[in-house]
Amino acid sequence: MRLSSIDPDDTPALRKERGAFFTPDEITEFIADWAIRSAGDLTLEPSAGDAAFLVAAVRRLRELAPHVDTRPTVEGVEIHAHSARVAQQRVRDVGGKAKIRHSDFFTVEPEPIYDAVIGNPPYIRYQDFSGESRVRARQAALRGGVSLTGLASSWAAFTIHSAMFLKQGGRLGLVLPAELLSVNYASPVRRFLFDRFRDVQLVLFDEQVFPEAEADVVLLLADGYLEGPASHATIRQSKNAADLALLGEGQVWTPSDPAGKWTGSLIDPKATESLAKLVERGVFTNLQTWGETTLGIVTGNNKYFTLSPQRAKELGLQRGELLRLSPPGSSHLRRLALSTAMLNKLGREGQATLLFYPGNTPSKEAAAYIADGHRTGVDTAYKCRVRKTWYRVPLVPAADLLLTCMNADTPRLTSNEAGALHLNSVHGVFFDKQYRELGRELLPLASLNSVTLLHAEMVGRAYGGGILKIEPREADSWAMPSPASIIKHANAFRTVKQQVADLLDHGKLLEAVQVIDQIVFEGKDGLTAQQIKHIRRARAELADRRTVRSASGR
Repeated sequence: MRLSSIDPDDTPALRKERGAFFTPDEITEFIADWAIRSAGDLTLEPSAGDAAFLVAAVRRLRELAPHVDTRPTVEGVEIHAHSARVAQQRVRDVGGKAKIRHSDFFTVEPEPIYDAVIGNPPYIRYQDFSGESRVRARQAALRGGVSLTGLASSWAAFTIHSAMFLKQGGRLGLVLPAELLSVNYASPVRRFLFDRFRDVQLVLFDEQVFPEAEADVVLLLADGYLEGPASHATIRQSKNAADLALLGEGQVWTPSDPAGKWTGSLIDPKATESLAKLVERGVFTNLQTWGETTLGIVTGNNKYFTLSPQRAKELGLQRGELLRLSPPGSSHLRRLALSTAMLNKLGREGQATLLFYPGNTPSKEAAAYIADGHRTGVDTAYKCRVRKTWYRVPLVPAADLLLTCMNADTPRLTSNEAGALHLNSVHGVFFDKQYRELGRELLPLASLNSVTLLHAEMVGRAYGGGILKIEPREADSWAMPSPASIIKHANAFRTVKQQVADLLDHGKLLEAVQVIDQIVFEGKDGLTAQQIKHIRRARAELADRRTVRSASGR
């Protein structure tokens, strides 16, 4: 932090609560230099904080008019009173004049008079962004013609509201979460940017530049407000904030749908072209063609409701009061199938392969366990207390496939041969009747191909620790070999099934993928060796990006 005087009442926790993460000089100077192009440019920082961007703006304005003796004026809005006072002083200290309004930015009526709006919007996740603040934010976004869902974090509305302060032709330079590229709730923001601006640039980082925020960021540089739509975006890459001065010209990227995910902007166009051709030929489709993906069971207290066979035996629970369960987590779902033998083995090893589910008239032993849950407060957990009967968990039917949703490598599809129920630590895939037999047997195998691995990186999202998460809606669009393609190669898949299973047992995922690639991409409807090479390289770059950002953020 660069506050010239610290407010003793403004703790790190309070700053995080209002989304205040102060910005490195290299970033503020880079954005100010890009956005401010003449000594007369009127500049606004909508969340001024300690005036990091306004200080950079003053430096830039003085640089553009070195012989002018007047103090350049810059403007800002800041919700925190102490920060607003410090901002005024910091601007004066560097030879500028500041007009800082102490206010919630969402209550400020837009005046479209600014040449440049620059800054680092507050980043408050939707869970903490509630009440009057959320209402004001959504109303501000609606004034810009954008309707945001209840899942939107604070930066989304802030971006829309900031743009509305620009005059025609103005420039918007913001530090935004990398969620801009991938989350569903940002879809209307992505469309807004392409529709309203003539030119859109994104600067991406290999390393985290805000480790304390636990979020990756991108720099949004949008030029030519009300002169859109933009025909493409320019994607530029920097190792970290210190390397911004070394940026190249970047690459041009044209989205098929500006509202769709922008993760395709990170990928070599040769790889995405190959994917598009496979879909066009009917070789690939999406997972939703096969069936529906759903969330798993929410118990409210896994430690209480999930039991190992040994623990169930100690409690004296009857077989009819226990249901077969894929244990919490997903480390056991890295093979082609979860068989009954595997589930039994997990149980013998002490894993929780049983779900407590007593009948309407619990046995004496079950009643004792229920009483123990009441005594220890299990029934007071939200998910438990809102049930008609707190100890009867709402069930989700046994899925055809289990889909791992939090992954260090890639999402996996595992055939649920054991017919086990699943918790919300994984997703369930339920096949359409016509594809059920084929899908259960061969889709987990066929999905281990380079295109599906690449597309998982595109439709999923990176989380802390380099984890790739995929939600049911994202899984719906995940690229899979089509039913027709799997039928065509069914015998070849069956021939290599044991070989692939052995490779997976030894943790050799990429070797297994090479085996499947030889089947999926052979023939005139497939891909050349060079095209497969582009796809593998693109997938490796995205996976490495997750890992590098995770390491840099520790």
